[in-house]
Amino acid sequence: MEESTRSHAARLAIRNFRIAADALLLIGRFKLNGRSGQVLQDALKTLSPEIYGTMNDPRSIELRGLEYVMDRLPRGIEECTRFVMTSEEDLGDTPFVMLEPPKRRRTSYRINEREMCFVITRGFSEIYDILTHLTFLNIEAKNIHSKMRDQEGDLTTEWKEFEKFMEAENEMDGEGLNRALWNLSILLGRTFHETKSSYEYFEKSRKELNAGNGLFKIVHSLAKGIEYQIDQQVDVEIQFTPDLSYVILHQVYGKRWARNILEQLLELNLEKRPLHLISSNLHSVLNLLYGCAAAEAGQDRRITSDLYSFVQDVRNRSHEVKEYAGKHGFYEVPDTSGAHIDCQIIDTAQLNHESLHPDLRIDLQALPDEKPVILVMDYAFGTQAFELIDSLLEPLMIGGEEKDMNLCSISIMGKAGTLCGKKGDIMIPTAHVVEGSAHNYILDNDLTAADFEGYKEVFVGPVITVLGTSLQNRDVLETFRSTSWKAVGLEMEGGHYHRAISAALIRHHISKDVKVRYAYYASDNPLKSGQTLASGSLGAEGVRPTYMITRCILEKIFRS
Repeated sequence: MEESTRSHAARLAIRNFRIAADALLLIGRFKLNGRSGQVLQDALKTLSPEIYGTMNDPRSIELRGLEYVMDRLPRGIEECTRFVMTSEEDLGDTPFVMLEPPKRRRTSYRINEREMCFVITRGFSEIYDILTHLTFLNIEAKNIHSKMRDQEGDLTTEWKEFEKFMEAENEMDGEGLNRALWNLSILLGRTFHETKSSYEYFEKSRKELNAGNGLFKIVHSLAKGIEYQIDQQVDVEIQFTPDLSYVILHQVYGKRWARNILEQLLELNLEKRPLHLISSNLHSVLNLLYGCAAAEAGQDRRITSDLYSFVQDVRNRSHEVKEYAGKHGFYEVPDTSGAHIDCQIIDTAQLNHESLHPDLRIDLQALPDEKPVILVMDYAFGTQAFELIDSLLEPLMIGGEEKDMNLCSISIMGKAGTLCGKKGDIMIPTAHVVEGSAHNYILDNDLTAADFEGYKEVFVGPVITVLGTSLQNRDVLETFRSTSWKAVGLEMEGGHYHRAISAALIRHHISKDVKVRYAYYASDNPLKSGQTLASGSLGAEGVRPTYMITRCILEKIFRS
């Protein structure tokens, strides 16, 4: 009963966060510590997302969550107190500095030392994502500030020492740095090793990617930001421009993106050929279809008989593979719409049938005369998936007449959190359940567990489409797993792709014979501490499931 009550409270918190965010978008502005902002903070605290770890414990600062958030927000975000979200701003010819986070495709500009502008091109999911991260930062900033002063309002000993180290940060040697980290660990309520690990993480990002400030600067700026707000009697303000909701609801970016793709197909005279759409990364299809031939063309390349060992090697030679592919039917379609979704077009009529890896069960010579065309699109983000596919599946306008594309299949290969296994496992969805809505879609999936026979773990069942990576709650997910839902995983896009495909079928934009294929590999397990997205990427461990799913999709395309 207690677990059910916690799950119910978490579901209400998710709903409250979403309703509040949608309402604030219409209102146009709010203060993060005002009444409206407090609704977001209360909802996030009640939800207590696993990815934000110990956020609700005022005695310690959540370092893994901080790493995750700072990787997905532009550098210097901790120094700002005013944020503007707009639909479209061409600030390229201005003195404003354009920033893009290392692990989230979004465009932002630093307006001045206290203000930042986000250009929202990926729909409601991007707004929820930014708001959850800003809310988390605000909560942690207040926690850090509470350790800055004692009950009498005087600076604490740890903070005084911290500021001394800040003044000499660039001159600290090994011993001095360790003393500084020890002092910081006491201030943050974390162990020395946890603090040192986080320090090294931020230093690597700062030096190698120029992606942000170091841990000392971030902590200092967060606390001083609260001090500034108190002294100047100001609050963190978030503003939405008036046209933002219009642009999102009218799918402006999705329509631009789709128009660019369709123009490329027309320009290449490929619009009448059988078309297969794949949503995935932009390396696995390329490497499987061209990697072996590129290696042979490079000479003196030993091609290993095991496909996945070969892939590990060829991934380090992407330039060679692309150079070869560009001469054999491969066309890159970089995004110019602002949607941040690049694409690739592959004309399989130009593939060399003698140069596929022997492990691939593909017979190019057995294909009919009208060879298929493959359109690979990069991963969408949340609700953006509906906008892109809904726009792409609309009929073509050719010579003033509407013409449907000759679409044969839609394949979705993505990352998901597992509820049953561990990182690297594969999930085959039988349905998509969109959390917090009435959208539930049964799936006639052309991929089955039998297609992955011999793989270590393959789970089959419904998959939950969640509101955001930062709005996941252990109790809610456990309910989906253990009750009659019997969900095997969670992700952000599948239900939205599914909704767009269903709409296209109802509107007769695509044939009912179009094959639909979904498969996910597990990037994390949000039910297990230390295995959330905040714990880091799969790395080499993700190569086999990623390429196994891609291989199954390609083999089915060439057999259809």
